[in-house]
Amino acid sequence: MNDKQILPDHLNNLVVYIHGQGGNAEEAKHYKRLFKDCDVIGFDYKAQTPWEAKEEFPLFFEPLCIKFKSVILIANSIGAYFAMHALAGRKIARAFLISPIVDMEKLILNMMAQAGVTEDELQEEKEISTASGATLSWKYLRYVRAHPLDWHISTEILYGEKDIMTSFETVSDFADRSGAGLTVMKDGEHWFHTEEQLAFIDTWIRKCFVKK
Repeated sequence: MNDKQILPDHLNNLVVYIHGQGGNAEEAKHYKRLFKDCDVIGFDYKAQTPWEAKEEFPLFFEPLCIKFKSVILIANSIGAYFAMHALAGRKIARAFLISPIVDMEKLILNMMAQAGVTEDELQEEKEISTASGATLSWKYLRYVRAHPLDWHISTEILYGEKDIMTSFETVSDFADRSGAGLTVMKDGEHWFHTEEQLAFIDTWIRKCFVKK
């Protein structure tokens, strides 16, 4: 599909949705009714690591930032982490991040602790598979330590009170450092998927636009 089929010339504003792990670009359809004056598309990225995202994401976004007057980002979980790592400093007007991974090093260290894996063991083995199905990688840990997030685009964050991937203290500290707004859904989870949770997302986005 070429640019003319995806990106109509008469539209000045674009919303790009980036899914989390196990998600897909079709989830972007949910946001079309919230952004009736914008074109809304999903980004079906292939990256599995931040260094792959660093290559893939700019290639997708740079033409969009040139073509459109305004580009708004909605991103989930690790998709949000990849976006913040790869697109910092790009011409993104606003970002709405749902359950973003904001400290990948801390997340990896927590996974290692849960699996009973030490840094020395991971360094020696390079990769270790865990009982949960995740694979720990020494290369990944070293990379995220060397490339901390530096994100200062106008951002709103939605966090679930019962998020088991990221602590409130971690996301709150990140919001303070990056200047992002932070909204917490009581009893919300990392994966916003129930009818009540999706309705909360809609209300959150509408309120953030009014606030802006």
